[in-house]
Amino acid sequence: MAEAKTVATNKFGWVDLSSSDPAAARAFYSKLFGWDAEVIDDPAAGGYGMFKLGGKEVGGVGPLQNPQQPTAWTAYVLVADADAAATKAKAAGGTVLAEPFDVLEEGRMAILADPGGAVFGLWQPKKHTGWEVERVPNSVCWVENDSRNIDAARRFYTDVFGWVAKDSGLPGPGAYTEFQLDGESFAGGMAMPEMVPAEMPSFWITYFAVADADGVAARAKELGGSVITEPQDIPEIGRFAVIHDPQGAHFGILQPAPQMTGA
Repeated sequence: MAEAKTVATNKFGWVDLSSSDPAAARAFYSKLFGWDAEVIDDPAAGGYGMFKLGGKEVGGVGPLQNPQQPTAWTAYVLVADADAAATKAKAAGGTVLAEPFDVLEEGRMAILADPGGAVFGLWQPKKHTGWEVERVPNSVCWVENDSRNIDAARRFYTDVFGWVAKDSGLPGPGAYTEFQLDGESFAGGMAMPEMVPAEMPSFWITYFAVADADGVAARAKELGGSVITEPQDIPEIGRFAVIHDPQGAHFGILQPAPQMTGA
């Protein structure tokens, strides 16, 4: 299992789900991915809890913080200084939706939107240093920005976090961006697909690795979810699908091609 005890700064290192029904969400994802779901006992945590895979934290889950907030997964970039990163994001054309604040003794966070409206979080670790496992079945393997202005998104994330935006050169229609640090690709970006309704802003989507994309998609339907994009192949990458959970949060699954896993 690929453990991530130390997560590199300025990369994604945590995801969590804000849900209109956290109990139902815990049940859905536990059955779908084999996660254990725990709720933090401290009342100050507000019902927040952890998803664990084999005892290792893979993400969080909690209730909505206000009635206008949608049920959604949020991906967090780990930073050394949340306040400085938020200020830098504003200067680069982003919007700070929730100013930096302390989360008990675990860390300091903020919620931002890039110039196209894609929402993401900042996490300045203290006690909580991010996910403990990644890039194995049933854990986060990729995060992708579907953007109304991919050129502006590339500039924004380069300016704020020092990411390198690289054209992937993968086969298929449309250009695809790989975001890199230290030569490692950890996230992607692409122009918003034409099928997406015009009123939807740019967004980040979290992908979880799976061993069987078709089986997981079918299981999601059995558990009350819906499959927005049926399983299909990406040449040289693997087989993917996009799913809505029963409360409406969307996420992706990816069954990596054998050459991507070393198999």
